[in-house]
Amino acid sequence: MKRITKLLRKKLKSDDEPETLGQEKVPRITNKTVADHREEVLSGARKFIYPLQHPKRHIIGITTTLVILSIVGFFTYTTLALYRFQTTSNFMYRVTQVLPFPIARTGNTFVAYENYLFELRHYIHYYENQQEVDFETEIGRQQLDEFRNRALDKVINDAYIKQIAQAEGINVSEQEIDEQIDLFRQQDRLGNSDKVFEDVLREFWDWSISDFRRSLHQQLLAQKVVAELDEDTNEQAQTALSRLEDGDDFSDVAQELSDDPATADEGGAFGFPITRTSRDISAQTVDELYKLEPGEHSDIINIGYALQIVRLLERDGSEVRAAHILFTFEDVETYVNQAKEQEPVRVYLQLPEPFSQEPNTQEEAGTGAPAATQ
Repeated sequence: MKRITKLLRKKLKSDDEPETLGQEKVPRITNKTVADHREEVLSGARKFIYPLQHPKRHIIGITTTLVILSIVGFFTYTTLALYRFQTTSNFMYRVTQVLPFPIARTGNTFVAYENYLFELRHYIHYYENQQEVDFETEIGRQQLDEFRNRALDKVINDAYIKQIAQAEGINVSEQEIDEQIDLFRQQDRLGNSDKVFEDVLREFWDWSISDFRRSLHQQLLAQKVVAELDEDTNEQAQTALSRLEDGDDFSDVAQELSDDPATADEGGAFGFPITRTSRDISAQTVDELYKLEPGEHSDIINIGYALQIVRLLERDGSEVRAAHILFTFEDVETYVNQAKEQEPVRVYLQLPEPFSQEPNTQEEAGTGAPAATQ
């Protein structure tokens, strides 16, 4: 009996002792010791967490470095493509529409590379698709060099014109552009429907309607600048109009004052009949003639490159015969060159010397806008 009792006590005593795990005893956790045990467990885990934090910082550093290198590489590539290789691809054009790479500086104003590509690409498109010029040939490369120089000159001149316009408080409104387009559409100079108009722009110049409006805006701005600054031509036109209102003969005034040698000797008479769709004279002239009665003359008309007074001689069905007195404006480059003397231009693009050639189409000789607007 005593032996049994002794064994039971020994068993109970062993049950009160902590269980073992391997050679280590698991401590007994109570409410008083739970915080200490939690800290002990966490401290053991930290030796596994800390090594993971170092690779995380390393990954962030590598990612940041790769992003920076990609950005630097992209800018290096685009800079070389634009300024050294002078790429005109659609991708590079889109890049310049987003990033303001400069091509020149006029005074304190930078000229965007995008403006240059806008002009150059429509030259290239027209001559590749309509004139079938191969720019890979020697003659083709010479023509391309000519177009590059012409496009660069134009965007630089446009920048000066914009500066002059701002100084003189001259601007072109969206309404004026709309009115000009409506005038062309009434005379069927821009196609007989919106779709035809869009197709012609895309086929001939790779332009959208917004591109056409952009070009027309610059054209109208240059015209308004000249009309504002050329005081002599304005005075001559006003003198002629005053003489007509005082009763002087239209033919005599035309012979004496008109700047058009082809018609002056004929009393200003055009040597051909005119219809609403005639493209030999300006849209403004046609519009004004069809408002007159035979024998009447107009007020002074601004036709862009000149001021004009027209007289309706006779009407025969849908055709009319007319005469005009023309007062040619100074070339806009007269005022641009004056601005260049005050604030010289700095060009960031090195172009080859142009191959001298005379423009052989109306579009080529114009301002860059489609021939329908000339």
